[in-house]
Amino acid sequence: MMKSNPALSAHTPTDTDQAPHPRRGGAWLRVVPAMFLLAWGGNHFTPLVHMYEEDGGYAIWQANLLLGMYVGGLIPGLLVASALSDRRGRKPIIIAGTIAAIIGSVLLGVGFDLFWLLCVGRVFAGVGVGVAMSVGTSWIKELSSPPYDHKAGITAGARLPALTLTVGFAMGAAVTGCLAQWGPLPGVIPYAVHAVLSIAALIIVCTAPETLTRERRLAQHWWRGLRIPLVGHRTFIRLIIPAAPWVFAAAGVAYAVMPALVQNALGEWTTMYATVLTVVTLGAGALVQNLVPRINKWTGGRALVVGLTLMTIGMGLAVVAALVADPIVAFVVAIVLGIAYGICVVAGLVIVQAIAEPKDLAGITGVYYSLAYSGFLLPTVLAALLPIMPYGISLGAVALVCLLSLGCVTLASKGRA
Repeated sequence: MMKSNPALSAHTPTDTDQAPHPRRGGAWLRVVPAMFLLAWGGNHFTPLVHMYEEDGGYAIWQANLLLGMYVGGLIPGLLVASALSDRRGRKPIIIAGTIAAIIGSVLLGVGFDLFWLLCVGRVFAGVGVGVAMSVGTSWIKELSSPPYDHKAGITAGARLPALTLTVGFAMGAAVTGCLAQWGPLPGVIPYAVHAVLSIAALIIVCTAPETLTRERRLAQHWWRGLRIPLVGHRTFIRLIIPAAPWVFAAAGVAYAVMPALVQNALGEWTTMYATVLTVVTLGAGALVQNLVPRINKWTGGRALVVGLTLMTIGMGLAVVAALVADPIVAFVVAIVLGIAYGICVVAGLVIVQAIAEPKDLAGITGVYYSLAYSGFLLPTVLAALLPIMPYGISLGAVALVCLLSLGCVTLASKGRA
């Protein structure tokens, strides 16, 4: 006979924070649409970069700045949202993040000719992605674990949110790219579609159970939650810090830099090509994510090393793509970097969740994704350097730094064996 769960017996039947019966499971699916669309809202700008350059008259550095601008909202969204969720619960913060993403899409839809308004819209989109990555990841992990779910595997808490985010990033780019290439009002309709779908996701997520019961919430001020002692953990310093920035540096190089290298050969199909590269990159990443537990098993817990090895190879191939400016080579680069991205994002998250206590989970997840997303600024940096340094040289430097990071993580992994 199944024993009663103490956490359940401590609540009255009318308590809205009560956990569901352990045999129910699947409650995490109610959070998935919101996380999916928050990721969609963060990445649906990506295939439009060329359109803003050609039709909007923005300089290359401006278009790339808009691409990376949402990091300005993402990092506060990651860190502040995680601290707030430890005090207010997961659900209200996800709701607030979804509303921020809707506002972001509205601003982007009406601000085509106003650079500052586009920047603000991208920041709001970043807030939404930050909330999804820190609070959404923690919420799904808790909902895919006892007492909410006894059937999910031990790595489900890392795989499920990472896969949801990756598919959201890919679908957002795919739908937006197709609408921009063949639909009317390419600077408006994609954002309107996202806003409407996000409203539906908002309704669904309101039905999900709150996992952070009132008894477990921290009473101290939220700003104290910005102090996260785990960032000083030996494993975090030696493995996560050198590896995390490459997660989205790979994605940025694959679907922001590669289309720029070959746009002269594509003409009016540059937007569609950028869309395909985005989907291929994230699709490859999504497909490989479920293999990370096996890779860890085969390599003795060194999936992160495998991912960074592929990352280094991909960056080296990116140099070749810059020199030959061939769309096929760029396509191959996107696949390799996508696989590397998929392995690294889950492998890093597994490590972070392994060293985290429940009370530290949202905060350290936020720090991890903040580090990971810092790499998304790489295309902006490379574009800014173009007047003095062509892509072939700057990507060569990037490949060397990636190789150095691989060496550091490899040595640290041997020390953990």
